[in-house]
Amino acid sequence: MLDQHQIYEQVLFDTFGPSVHFISASLVAAGNHNQGVQLNTSEGSFFLKLNFDHERDILKKEAEGLQKLAKSTFLKIPKSVAHGRVEDYNYLLSEFIPSSRPHPEYWEDLGMGLAHLHLNHQDQFGLEYDNFIASLPQKNHALDNWLDFFIEHRLEPLLGKAYFDRLIPLEFLKKFQTLYPKLESLFPKEKPSLLHGDLWSGNVLCGADGRPCLIDPAIYYGHREMDLAFSRLFGGFDAKFYEAYESILPLEPGFETRIAVYNLYPLLVHLNLFGTAYLPGIEKTLNRFQ
Repeated sequence: MLDQHQIYEQVLFDTFGPSVHFISASLVAAGNHNQGVQLNTSEGSFFLKLNFDHERDILKKEAEGLQKLAKSTFLKIPKSVAHGRVEDYNYLLSEFIPSSRPHPEYWEDLGMGLAHLHLNHQDQFGLEYDNFIASLPQKNHALDNWLDFFIEHRLEPLLGKAYFDRLIPLEFLKKFQTLYPKLESLFPKEKPSLLHGDLWSGNVLCGADGRPCLIDPAIYYGHREMDLAFSRLFGGFDAKFYEAYESILPLEPGFETRIAVYNLYPLLVHLNLFGTAYLPGIEKTLNRFQ
């Protein structure tokens, strides 16, 4: 069994061979499934994400998401260096993003950059492969209709998992499903847009140049309002962000009503990951549509 320093050294050796030497490490973030570490090496600093999940391709999919984002927006995206597995750890080695004070146009940059991302379209909702949001599988089988995709690939899998794991009773599941027919005319008809997929304030960094940087994507082609709604769930985004976004891609009327419906998905994610404290938020939305 390797200790932490030996794991770091093995990752560096697997990536660079014997030419790059480990110097030191400092913990950046830690959670139930992931650990983020700044690795200081003879060739500079890197960010190492270690994952303790049994899903062997979870960080491979994250690396692919980062690479696709980097090709699709002018916003800063950390460069993926390597991914793989050492003993029981999945790892993703990427560019380290040092932090600084935000540039005066930080929020405007973020809003315009997200709009730029959303201008990437394809014909169907979904993606050519399934991936993950946090540690949960995210199904992306392509469908022509947003409502069908939203129900079949976003809400139903996590609703079913919550029931299977006894986080919700059968009556709650059935009540949730009565919402679906009421959504038929709710969503504006728009082309599928490339989404970040997990857009909360913790996944936006301020880089060394004071400009925004996106991390931890859960990409797919979906309704662009999903990202905007998710950004509102936990707050932390300045009004200038939304103004800049709408200066490029105005939202259709009624978005304020739709926000709560979109956010049923991240709330189901949090219910399955962290427990029943997120049930009241879900039930509040369901009660609005009774």
